[in-house]
Amino acid sequence: MNTFKAVFEHYNWKEIQTKIYQTTTIDVERALAKSKKSLEDFIVLISPAAQPYLEEMAQMSHYLTKKRFGKTIQMYAPLYLSNECQNICTYCGFSLDNKIKRITLKDSEILLEVAELKKMGFDHVLLVTGEANYTVNINYFLNAIDLIKKDFSNISVEVQPLSTEEYSQLHEAGVYSVLVYQETYHQEVYKKYHPKGKKSNFDFRLETPDRVARAGIHKIGLGVLLGLEDWRTDSFFNALHIDYLQKMYWKSKYSVSFPRLRPAEGVEQPNFIMDDKDLLQLICAYRIWNEDLEISISTRENEKFRNNIIPIGVTSMSAASKTNPGGYVVNVESLEQFEISDDRSVDEIANLIKNAGYEPVWKDWDLAFSSK
Repeated sequence: MNTFKAVFEHYNWKEIQTKIYQTTTIDVERALAKSKKSLEDFIVLISPAAQPYLEEMAQMSHYLTKKRFGKTIQMYAPLYLSNECQNICTYCGFSLDNKIKRITLKDSEILLEVAELKKMGFDHVLLVTGEANYTVNINYFLNAIDLIKKDFSNISVEVQPLSTEEYSQLHEAGVYSVLVYQETYHQEVYKKYHPKGKKSNFDFRLETPDRVARAGIHKIGLGVLLGLEDWRTDSFFNALHIDYLQKMYWKSKYSVSFPRLRPAEGVEQPNFIMDDKDLLQLICAYRIWNEDLEISISTRENEKFRNNIIPIGVTSMSAASKTNPGGYVVNVESLEQFEISDDRSVDEIANLIKNAGYEPVWKDWDLAFSSK
């Protein structure tokens, strides 16, 4: 059965990179004037040549987002269940070779964390773990979902790649969306960042969204780790992946996130620096190219950026996030996967959204309306 790999193999990293950096201002003006944008236009919109047009792009992104999603921002919180991991990843605080205390939350600890999130007002939760197949596996996930599903109308997961059958089990259990990031689409250097563990298998990870979609998951989230390789080239391949999925599995919805490398214990520095202006350009490019795409901004980003990005293109934001297992109440001193930049309270972020003329949405999906 065909997967995205069959599409991916028709493209060359260096050729796409050259195309991006050879874009002209004439190309940008032509792309912006088109009523329907293609992947070729996305290449133009993420190019250095498009930077002088950022104000026009931001206004266009604002208009398209408001037309498609209204003036709303969905609120969610990550809930880290475990930092156990069998992979060595050079950029992650949970990496196997990082000598940290490993924690996997027990049932009672999960419920304590959930109670704290509910007090904050959250109804959307993202379950996150390291990739440790012997400890945090499908049985652990199903048990955790069964524990918390009465408390949340929307449950998402960001865990290790699974089989189609296992994703089907998650779907049946009530999981609404699955997030899986390729980290980088630069196949030649992928192994350098992932020298050991199941994650070192580039093709298996590349084909994961196909398995997620075939399981009938409602929404699939993609992204690249911005800072590993050239963000423009990596983002083109991420858009190519989304384009393929939307055409092949049109019943699912899709989202994109923008994790920029953040400081973490025992990790290397970014190879490529992406500043706030670059990230703004990328968000606008995604929105102008794809009106239906949901766009998420996490607490990785700084206060100033998050203050100003609300009306420009995003559809969901996290708040008061903890990136360590038990970080809300159970084990606040455990090591974070990465440092957050925006540590404001939930109320502060909700008020920020309201003051921008938008509505923070706590619940926009209910399992009672699911066909399952």
